[in-house]
Amino acid sequence: MKNARLPKNGKTSACEQGNSKPGKFLGTDNQRHLRVIQALLTRPMPREHVDSVAGCSNGPELIAELRRRGLSIPCTRAKKKDRDLFDCFPGVYHLTHSDRRKLTAWMRERAKEGLS
Repeated sequence: MKNARLPKNGKTSACEQGNSKPGKFLGTDNQRHLRVIQALLTRPMPREHVDSVAGCSNGPELIAELRRRGLSIPCTRAKKKDRDLFDCFPGVYHLTHSDRRKLTAWMRERAKEGLS
């Protein structure tokens, strides 16, 4: 098998190409997105809760979609014990202050348009 080659510019990821800071939140009308946004405005959530709130089985992809739309939604790893008492490090998604400002501005614009 051949080794993967770097692109000609030598950069390997979107973050390295200067896209690490999301811009303005583009908004969404997807009901799964809206449910997760509402829940994240209330509290941080692990992946299992994102799946449950959204009504889907691929919470990380749903979070990735929201990130592509302009939110950061970092995932913080927390040390916990699993049911067999082994250490595990599940991720917990949460909104940053910047995310909250973007969502507030978007919801305000949406309310003006009468879409809320």
